[in-house]
Amino acid sequence: MIRNSLLQIGACAMALASLAWLGGCKDTAASGGDTKEPAASGGGATATGDVIKIGLVASQGGDLRPWGQDCIAGARLAEAEINAAGGIGGKKIQLIVEDSNSKPEEGKSAAEKLASEGVIGLVGEVASGITLQMKTVAMDRGLPLIAVGATNPDVTKDSNGLVSRVCYTDDVQGPVMAFFAYNDLKLRKVAIMTDNKQPYSQGLSASFAKRFKELGGEIVGEEFYQSGENQFGGQLTSIKSKNPDGIFMSGYFTEVGPMARQIRQQGMTNVKLMGGDGWDSTELTSSGGDAIVGGYFCNHYNNAEDRPEVQDFLKKFREANNGNDPGTTMAALGYDATMLMIDALKRMDAAKATMDSATLAKTISETVDFPGVSGKITLQGMNGDPEKRALVVQVTKTGQEFVKAYEPSEVVAK
Repeated sequence: MIRNSLLQIGACAMALASLAWLGGCKDTAASGGDTKEPAASGGGATATGDVIKIGLVASQGGDLRPWGQDCIAGARLAEAEINAAGGIGGKKIQLIVEDSNSKPEEGKSAAEKLASEGVIGLVGEVASGITLQMKTVAMDRGLPLIAVGATNPDVTKDSNGLVSRVCYTDDVQGPVMAFFAYNDLKLRKVAIMTDNKQPYSQGLSASFAKRFKELGGEIVGEEFYQSGENQFGGQLTSIKSKNPDGIFMSGYFTEVGPMARQIRQQGMTNVKLMGGDGWDSTELTSSGGDAIVGGYFCNHYNNAEDRPEVQDFLKKFREANNGNDPGTTMAALGYDATMLMIDALKRMDAAKATMDSATLAKTISETVDFPGVSGKITLQGMNGDPEKRALVVQVTKTGQEFVKAYEPSEVVAK
């Protein structure tokens, strides 16, 4: 799935221009939540005129740009598809994109700007820390928010029906990797490296550790770092002294690559490396080299799946991107999140409902069996968290290979 990142970025840029023309416009407690009807202190927005505005926040700059670019490409594809089919009730979808620049505070500002421009709902972000800041805006303004790849359970917690997501949560992917580590890799002593700056990493580490210990494994130690660091000698020396047979690295690809190199340089050559969907980027293999090859991580989707939704999505994506496949899963999740909001708008139109944010939030929360590229999505009665199948993939020199798929019921302790 991961290949030729520079070519893809260039291709995506060209694709966005053409799709814009078609569209007529340019991370750990249990998820909790409640079952109240969607409501908030703000009044939301009502679609007027000939367009329905949807706001997307994505990382167009900063370390998370590969995810942002793919997310935008997927969302634009959804926009172009619905507009080419006539829009909704004669109204065109206008996707307005603002940049989080890979920073939580800028993600919040981007969401505030979109709210001021009259968007009926928000899509984004990929990173949980950024999405949690967007959530404050959504709650304040009464706007539905569909998260793309934000897996931290707190994203939807206590959101009163306004916030949902199209991805699984860390309450699923942590246990998936714990189950795979214990039962498939036969690991018994695992150390953890956690990015203490990212809610995503903190939550994922905690859910992995809890399930691994329940299965009978031992967490021999947990060390911490912060996003932006690239030297992990002290932490890895401590981990090496505990003689683990595996290391779970719950952070993002930006630090995982250099970390893997330093693990091998310290002589831990046979230790299995594992992580979550934060590994998903072409930059992982360029920064990690041979050290990261053979590592395993959890993901939402794989280009090699033969499901009709996947193959149809890939066909459309390639047509819009000079024959290239998506560089990361975030293209499929960006498409799913945008198309899910569009699907709710279509259901509102069919019911002759008012095109307003409150009704949209309620309609999104009533979604059942939406046929997403990343799998079926049901939100009704789920407090914003769909039960999603999770894949385990292995890092190769050219990208990643599918290893195994798990349903939540297989790995989450009851």
